[in-house]
Amino acid sequence: MKIYVDFDDCLCETARSFSVLADRLFGIKVPYEKMQYFNLQAAFQLTDAQFEELMVEGHRPEILLSYEETPGAAAVLNRWIDQGHEVSIITGRPFGTFEPSRAWLDQHGLERLPMYCLNKYGRENFMKDSGFSLELEDYYKMHFDYAIEDSPSAFRFFDHLPGLQVLVYDRPWNREGELPGANYRRCGNWTEIEKIIL
Repeated sequence: MKIYVDFDDCLCETARSFSVLADRLFGIKVPYEKMQYFNLQAAFQLTDAQFEELMVEGHRPEILLSYEETPGAAAVLNRWIDQGHEVSIITGRPFGTFEPSRAWLDQHGLERLPMYCLNKYGRENFMKDSGFSLELEDYYKMHFDYAIEDSPSAFRFFDHLPGLQVLVYDRPWNREGELPGANYRRCGNWTEIEKIIL
């Protein structure tokens, strides 16, 4: 089986860290559970300049390495690999963050997982002189049986795979509105996800 796994807020608690950063940088207090938008500029009601500052700060290597693992993620992914499943991390992080992101995976026992940077959200301009490790045309040639994703903004990247089963990691910003189709299922944690993908 081939499995797509998003990085932020599926493998690690990125939004919780950004909530702390927004408070530290700008005195803007929006608790994680009140983050109604995946778009952080909207979630924290930031100016363009503040948003860029937040994104640059949040993608510094030492900040990326400090993100807490989403409970159970690494153990489940390693069991899948042991069972012979092909698991790939497809992240919307800028390619300029590849090295610390790779280091985070390695430090959490996920050395066997390949990681690809795909410009899902048009963020490459925040990291100067970076490119894409996975071009869109190459991504669209890939096949997956399951996808674990939290961002409604990323669902459009699944349109080319009508048989794909999408497990939506439950987060405050994806609770409003209906999921796109019957092949989308909300999951509250990695235990639930593992029970589905056996």
